[in-house]
Amino acid sequence: MQAVNTAEKSSSTRSKTVARSKRGDKQVPLGIRLWRYRWAYLLVLPGFLYFVIFHYVPLWGNIAAFQDFSPYRGYLGSPWIGLQNFADIATNPDIGYVIWNTLLLSLLQIVFAFPAAIVLALMLNSLLSERFKRFMQSVLYLPHFLGWVIIISIWQQFFGGDGLINQVLQALGMHTIDFITNSDLFRPMLVLQVIWKETGWSTIIFLAALSSIDMNLYEAAVIDGADGWRRMWHITLPGIRNVIVILFILRMGSILDTGFEQIFLQMQGVDIRVAQTIDIFAYIRGIQGGQWGLTTALGLVKAVVGTVLILCTNKVVKLFGEEGLF
Repeated sequence: MQAVNTAEKSSSTRSKTVARSKRGDKQVPLGIRLWRYRWAYLLVLPGFLYFVIFHYVPLWGNIAAFQDFSPYRGYLGSPWIGLQNFADIATNPDIGYVIWNTLLLSLLQIVFAFPAAIVLALMLNSLLSERFKRFMQSVLYLPHFLGWVIIISIWQQFFGGDGLINQVLQALGMHTIDFITNSDLFRPMLVLQVIWKETGWSTIIFLAALSSIDMNLYEAAVIDGADGWRRMWHITLPGIRNVIVILFILRMGSILDTGFEQIFLQMQGVDIRVAQTIDIFAYIRGIQGGQWGLTTALGLVKAVVGTVLILCTNKVVKLFGEEGLF
């Protein structure tokens, strides 16, 4: 009993000491406090400067969305035109199929590329040999680190007019198909390229979530006679469901982003009404056409739409009983 009382007194003394030290810090001048904790602030400084320089300072460029902006006159010299750039976007005759192409490509990636990472993570997690699993992970991660120029070059060697696939078809006496410049196959080829390049890298988060599932649940399921499919359906997928929901919410925020470089490198020879997305439209109008204000307005619309989609998707998943992003 005496030992318990002594421990309680010691804990109370430490709490009072911490409280007094906090009150003392508040009474110390700001300059002295900054100097006292200077090493901690120096460690935070690089990350703070990164966000300021690359995320907050560029927000100033959104002013161009309300100007007839010219790089030669700058923000202060360019005339203000209000919402005219947004009106020009809404009345542009090409904006309809541009938005349709963007949404269709994004939906195809959500339907096929997003689940592919989950399936691949489940397959990797089922491997018994750790050495073979690490080898397969290294092989699957590799395409992520290749640039789109290299990726497109590889696909040209396989699926181009003189590629390996067509050489095999020609040797078999069959008609050749130029998959790269075929407008009907353009969207499926883009989705397949994204799956090949990014699916392996996307499995990292799912594999981390799978490693956090309690193995005792699987042992109990085996004892109860559950087969592999039932264990996956009732243990594995519910165990990573929250991660799937969070990544899906974040993916909805980038639904208007389809990848500029990938499409730009392959759009030659393809029907422009199939290849032109919002990013390509912004490049043609802004960089080539010099309509800097209209391009900035388009980027601002994309940011607002992405934010609204994240908020709405998060609200919907909460209505279904999920935790959501926030």
